[in-house]
Amino acid sequence: MTSTVDQVTAPVAEHGEGPVWAPEWPSVRWVDMLAGDVLELDGDEVRRHHVGSVAAALRPGVAGGVVVAVERGFALADATLADVRPLGEVWSDPGIRMNDGGCDPDGRFYCGSMAYDETPGAAALYRLDPDGTITTVLTGVTISNGLAWSPDGGTAYYVDTATGRIDAFDYTAAAGLTHRRPVVTIPADVGSPDGLTVDAEGNLWVALWGGGAVHCYAPGGAQLARVALPVTQVSACTFGGTDLSELYITTSRQGVGEGTQPEAGALFRVRPGVRGMPAHRYSGC
Repeated sequence: MTSTVDQVTAPVAEHGEGPVWAPEWPSVRWVDMLAGDVLELDGDEVRRHHVGSVAAALRPGVAGGVVVAVERGFALADATLADVRPLGEVWSDPGIRMNDGGCDPDGRFYCGSMAYDETPGAAALYRLDPDGTITTVLTGVTISNGLAWSPDGGTAYYVDTATGRIDAFDYTAAAGLTHRRPVVTIPADVGSPDGLTVDAEGNLWVALWGGGAVHCYAPGGAQLARVALPVTQVSACTFGGTDLSELYITTSRQGVGEGTQPEAGALFRVRPGVRGMPAHRYSGC
């Protein structure tokens, strides 16, 4: 990978995560997770929208709204994120928070959790249906992270960071996620898998927390490309731009020594020569 990596913003986020693109928005949106803010790029300006004590993940809705994962549950918002309506807590334990998620091809929004102290097995993956029903999809999770679907919608890719893997599931609307199996194992000295996205050719792009890079893998597991970043805590990525040819990459200052890595917390962009797919939308707003 020789494409130039551009720094798009100043280091505006303490813990940048969860980027997503929708054509009706000014540009990409992402979260400053533990500040509880959704960030929005509009030209050279970054706007902040406060949605709760934690802003974990968001997706556009089919009717123009936005679905957001907050500290211990879900919320619905209008397009401008000015009106945020929490749907109630999914659990009461203050030691656990939402972390990352995405929508399936049938318009349901998923978000997984993690313990603040990263207790092994304390977290889960939840699904919010368009009618507001919430279902626990996976249990025994440690740090629920990237979730994305293949171009044909029949395979879901998922990261529980503590496993060091990207796993695949078969997916149908009726059966949900079944037949879990590992497809990529990432050596610990390379970094820990975090947020991910899938391009239009079906390849997987995964951010490497602690690894200072985004890697691209074929669905069969072969590494195809590496995008090196000037900071170590690389958290997530998504395709955006009018033709979905730009890969936006979020970063964090968590675990970064004071006075080191001045770009940590910035949003970056690269044009890797492939295109992404439009984000799946939530059917309930």
